[in-house]
Formats: sequence, C-alpha cells, structure tokens
Amino acid sequence: MESKKNSYLARLLAVLGLIAAVVVIFVAIGAATSSNDEPATNKQQPNRQAQNKPKTKKKAYEVEEGDNLTTISDKTGIPVDRLEQLNPELDPQALQPGQKLKLR
Repeated sequence: MESKKNSYLARLLAVLGLIAAVVVIFVAIGAATSSNDEPATNKQQPNRQAQNKPKTKKKAYEVEEGDNLTTISDKTGIPVDRLEQLNPELDPQALQPGQKLKLR
C-alpha cells in the first residue's frame, strides 16, 4: 500500500515539476522579448527625427578616417538613402578620408 502512495506522489511531483518548468520558460521568453523590443523602439525614434530634420546646413561633407555612410548620416542628420541619391558615383565600401560628399 505504501508503494502505491509513493508512486502516486512521485507522479504528482513529476507533473508539478513539468508545469513549473513550462511556466519558467514562458516567463524567460517573455522577459527576453520585451527587453529587446524596447531599445529597438528607442533607436527608431531618433532616426525618424534625423530623416525629417538635418543636423547640418552644410552643402558638403569631408570623409574622415573610419567614416561609413551610417556614421556620416548620424553626424549630418541626412538619411543614408538620401546620401546615396545625392552621390550616385559613391562606392560606400571604398570611402577615403578627404573625399567630398554632397549633402544637398
């Protein structure tokens, strides 16, 4: 009789353990998902503002060491796609320090 009680108790504990594990997994996934969404939203808002309002009134930009189109866009407030439109001859992979880019 005691063997049946132990068997029943072991099965009950196994089911409860499984339920607890599933709950922990869902909580962990939910926490990871919500924390990843928040920074992405914050990053998108400044980009929208940069696209609407340039940070500079300059007509040209001189490429500096280590620059790429993203850093130039961040510095000038001009979106990358607009920089590419204004500079069709531009090879984004071959930017050279001292190279001039049109901003308007």
